[in-house]
Amino acid sequence: MLKTILAGLRARTARLVLSSIAIALGVAFVTGTLVLGDAVEAQTRDNFARSARNVDAAVHLADNSPNSETGIPADLLQKIRSTQGVEGADSREFGSAALLGGDGKARNAVVQPLPTTEKLRDFNLQDGRFPAKSDEIAVDTKTAQIAKLKVGDKLTMLDKDNAEHSYTIVGSYQQGASSISMSGSDHVVVSPEGMRTLIPDQRIYEIVAVAGSGVSQQQLADEIKAVVGSGYQVQTGEELTKATLEQVGDAAGEIKSFLLAFAAISLVVAGMVIYNTFTILVAQRTKELALLRCVGADRGQVFRSVLAEAVFMGLVASVLGILGGFGVSAGLQVLVGSVGGGGGDVDIRLPLTWTTIVAGFGVGVVVTVLSAVLPARRATRVAPVAALRSQPDSHDDVARTGKVRIVVATLIALAGAATVHLGMQQEEEAALFVTGGATMVLLLAVLLLGPLYVPLVNRLFGKALRGVPSKLASANAGRNPKRTAATTAALMIGVTIVAMVTVVAGSARETMNQKVEDRFPADYEVSSSVYSQPLTQKFADELAKVRDVAKIAPELTTSTESPQLEYAYVTGYPADAIGSLVRAETTNGPLGSLKDDEIAMREKDAKRAGVAVGATVQLGGKDFKVAALVKDNTYGTGIVTLPAATALSKEPVKGFDKLLVKLAPGTDIAAARTDLERVISTSPVAVLNSAAETKAELNSQLDQILLFIWALVGLALIIALFGIANTLTLSVLERTRESALLRALGLTRGQLRQMLVVESILMALIGAVVGVLLGAGFGWILVEALSNPELQVSFSVPFAQIGVMLGLAVVAAVVAAVLPARRAARNSIVAGMAEA
Repeated sequence: MLKTILAGLRARTARLVLSSIAIALGVAFVTGTLVLGDAVEAQTRDNFARSARNVDAAVHLADNSPNSETGIPADLLQKIRSTQGVEGADSREFGSAALLGGDGKARNAVVQPLPTTEKLRDFNLQDGRFPAKSDEIAVDTKTAQIAKLKVGDKLTMLDKDNAEHSYTIVGSYQQGASSISMSGSDHVVVSPEGMRTLIPDQRIYEIVAVAGSGVSQQQLADEIKAVVGSGYQVQTGEELTKATLEQVGDAAGEIKSFLLAFAAISLVVAGMVIYNTFTILVAQRTKELALLRCVGADRGQVFRSVLAEAVFMGLVASVLGILGGFGVSAGLQVLVGSVGGGGGDVDIRLPLTWTTIVAGFGVGVVVTVLSAVLPARRATRVAPVAALRSQPDSHDDVARTGKVRIVVATLIALAGAATVHLGMQQEEEAALFVTGGATMVLLLAVLLLGPLYVPLVNRLFGKALRGVPSKLASANAGRNPKRTAATTAALMIGVTIVAMVTVVAGSARETMNQKVEDRFPADYEVSSSVYSQPLTQKFADELAKVRDVAKIAPELTTSTESPQLEYAYVTGYPADAIGSLVRAETTNGPLGSLKDDEIAMREKDAKRAGVAVGATVQLGGKDFKVAALVKDNTYGTGIVTLPAATALSKEPVKGFDKLLVKLAPGTDIAAARTDLERVISTSPVAVLNSAAETKAELNSQLDQILLFIWALVGLALIIALFGIANTLTLSVLERTRESALLRALGLTRGQLRQMLVVESILMALIGAVVGVLLGAGFGWILVEALSNPELQVSFSVPFAQIGVMLGLAVVAAVVAAVLPARRAARNSIVAGMAEA
């Protein structure tokens, strides 16, 4: 029997290797994801642990320290430097300043002093050198790339009083990931003297030290503890590294889990392709299997022979998949980097571990074998007497759909519907996860019912077809419902996921655009590009003098305290702007102007505080009457008047976060923008925005995420379309005699090719159309789950994107049918008629 199996493998090697590509693509996604996870983990450890590099001891303020507001005293650094066993020590501090670009506009920048101890520098120098003088500066590589800066250029920084400080760029560096580096700002490093000149008053948040020769980390930590006394936490370098990585969390694990979910979709699709492949192969080999039974092979041997072919296919697929996984990992790293804002500068890593190799072979072989179990079982039912007949039609046993299948599908559908109902009762993330899982349960029910609806959809499309080849194609697609359902199911899954994500994204886009329209009734918005540089009252007055400006409304956000809330901050506007230039959806009618002792409070915070409209809430030691409940959470705890927000501020108000600009009716928007920009050009930090620009920016971010999801699910779609090509290829072999008969009856080579192309298009359309309908329905379910009292998501179907997807499916189907159609047309009529 072993010789027979090996002979069969040699005879069908090309066919099996071709079929294994579907699994290889799935394995490539899995191994690529695992390689990506290892790469992200290694990069994370390198980036986040860089701040602990060469550190033997670190000093932080204790949670109950009296210096928690002011930071570590500067004189403590000198004490630590003088401590026995300390070779060197430096303080770690940072401040915010404005970096003046070539266009005269300022950008927010994080400024850090260069540690005097070389070992304690948590930067990797890329070009030039680090600053040594007070007028020298080094810039982060990303900042240099974005601002188009290079070594030797002059750079201007603005201090808190907008005074200019000129520097010469002497180097560029790469910084590790931390809360500072991930703040979204530019980053620069100056000398300690330069830091004191630019930002005199800084808080020291950490002091790090290097041990002298022969001194252990624990000994150094103990010596420093004795010097600093109570109120401080002293860690060894190992403890600091561990704590730093714990703060990061399992970012690599989260990314890996997210991507593995899409890899699982690809494997399910690939499994269906393999199942369909083996079903056809077993049907084609009915006579061969029957002859094996005639010469003495028992059912177990036949079963094992089919599974042996599956193991061979799985091994080949695993090797191809593991090799392809490196390319997938590199592509995913570029995708993750682009979506995360890394641009084109992505450091690609391709680590390979035994875990990845074992997982690749395990997944490839197991999925292939499991997909082949049912066809292998069907092979054992071939009667020996079948060897005495002509090759039977391979679809004898597939026209019927069993009652058990219908009952099981109905029960699964009911379970899915019940889970959807349960998910709708949950809140936020729980609702999304539960309903998302429920849609996959419903998808499984639809897959089981495939043989029932596929003939109906096929007949619907068939009515629009004209010509003999097209009619024959429709008949071929409908003659074997189970096979067609299995072939189209793979494509349907991919299209369903893509359509669902597209509908949810389209609904989010529509809702977001509407929210922007509702929230920004002002024609323009002027904001500061630098956190520490608010827009001054003087600038607001100058802006108000611009021609055709009807009104200027300053916005001020300030944090405060409330005994009824764990955390509170409010947003203030002029009283006459609330309800006109500032709009928010409330639970008790339109938002009107407020008094200085009133607040339009966020509904969720009002519930937490146990207050309602008419009650009072204490903010900053003062009672505020709740005048309305606001659904929107954009304003923090709530909206108050500008004088109230100013009074609640813990520090003197130097300016405003934003200025809302309302133009006079009938004003030319373009001309008004030109006038506004003249005033804005006088301020280095002022930036002009409009609702249209805000929507464009948000839509761009959403498009990036959507492109990322499409790219992930795209592999499943490729596998599915490959499955159609594979099914057609095997069908051409299976229908050799039938095709020859059609040729003998007058069908030309071109008509035969047309028949197979139309058949491929029909299968693609069945899968794609059903997938789109399911995706739209599942998208509606998720949109309903995402909606809550604070945010009602509007259901919207992006028909243009859906139309592009259907068009791509048709084009891909034509491409998938090219080779099978050419092969069928080349077959000789006489040779085909002679097939047994």
